[in-house]
Amino acid sequence: MAAHQSRPIAATPILVAMAIGAVVGWLIGPTGKVGGIEVLGLFEFLGTLFINLLKMVVVPLIAASIVTGVASIGSGRDLGRLGLKTLGFYVFTTLLSVLIALTLVDLIKPGIVNGVPARALLALEASSDVVNSSVQARASVTVFDTLLGIVPTNILQAASSNNLLGVMFFSVLFGFFLARIELPYRQTVLEFWQGLFRVMMRMTTWVMSLAPVGIFGLTARVVAKSGISAAGPILTFGACVVAGIIIYAVVALPVLLRIAGVRNPMRLFSAMSPALLTAFSTASSAATLPLSLECLEKRAGVSERIASFVMPLGTSINHAGSALYECAGAMFIAQAYGLDLSFGQQFTVVTLALLTSMGVAGIPAASLVAIAVILSAVGLPPEGIGALLVLDRLLDMARTAINVFADAVCTVIVARLEGETEVLSSSGADLVNTGAEPAAK
Repeated sequence: MAAHQSRPIAATPILVAMAIGAVVGWLIGPTGKVGGIEVLGLFEFLGTLFINLLKMVVVPLIAASIVTGVASIGSGRDLGRLGLKTLGFYVFTTLLSVLIALTLVDLIKPGIVNGVPARALLALEASSDVVNSSVQARASVTVFDTLLGIVPTNILQAASSNNLLGVMFFSVLFGFFLARIELPYRQTVLEFWQGLFRVMMRMTTWVMSLAPVGIFGLTARVVAKSGISAAGPILTFGACVVAGIIIYAVVALPVLLRIAGVRNPMRLFSAMSPALLTAFSTASSAATLPLSLECLEKRAGVSERIASFVMPLGTSINHAGSALYECAGAMFIAQAYGLDLSFGQQFTVVTLALLTSMGVAGIPAASLVAIAVILSAVGLPPEGIGALLVLDRLLDMARTAINVFADAVCTVIVARLEGETEVLSSSGADLVNTGAEPAAK
């Protein structure tokens, strides 16, 4: 699957909007008035409008992204031994990141402050009773019911009722079989979906260009209603995500490299450092891809045959850092409403974080789109996304860097399994210092 490139969203306007919103909200206070004029309603309008615009593009964007992506990898050598091995490792490493996030959020409980759910602090409007009823209505279903619900009886009804799991399942099947029909029908249908995908990408980019306005409204509203104390649970959530990323990067992934036979897994950090810094600063794994390939081939000693196949595929579908963030975000919002999700609901969160991190890869604000999917699936209102928007840009930089590193780890492991024993060896480490070309494999 070719990487779906998109223009990185500028960080400065968003950070400035967040700071201005916090100051304005603090100055206005809970009365929400300036000179006797009610302005809090305007802040709520701006924030809600932005979230509604984001929700508006979810269904067509996900469908077009998955159909075009699956159709692109649905035939040819990509389904051979190397492709299946690569996909297997990507699924496993992403699942590992999601489980780390789930464990940390369950232990730290960032959505609970002094034993009380942070709903009021985060200025979440939906009634806890209403939210609990909605969640409990879905909690009665078993894991098998959840899996059965993935297969929609009517795809149009699934789209209109926000059954995004059903939309994703249909889109995967559609893309898979689209790659197997004869020409010219295959090309005609594929071009339609590619055109739709490009339109939705433009729409989403436009929506995200309004992010500073939306974040200003959301931040001003939260601070006006709850004061600066609202930053507490949000910062705790951010720390939880960063802790998960660190554990995943310096513990889980090096252990996998060691199991694969790499004697000093930490060498990969040095080899990939230029790409990791670029990914962090741009928050775009697609834009970092050329540098990532160069680092893998010239600094880590991976052959061009392996690197040019595994790394681009990972850029498209392997977003372990995003999956970690999506799972943590959904669980944080659930805790803020005072909800204790059942095993079946947590299973849904884990499954959706895994699938959406792959299905909506490469689109602007992919994680926010994915979190909207997860919240809908477990019965939570989408207003909680507003709380996550405050730190989303900063965390996006960190999770993009770990996405690139996870792709590199999988590339090295596949190379080792394909018989490239010199990858990250002592001689391979010399490549980091000399910039020499790796030996031909």
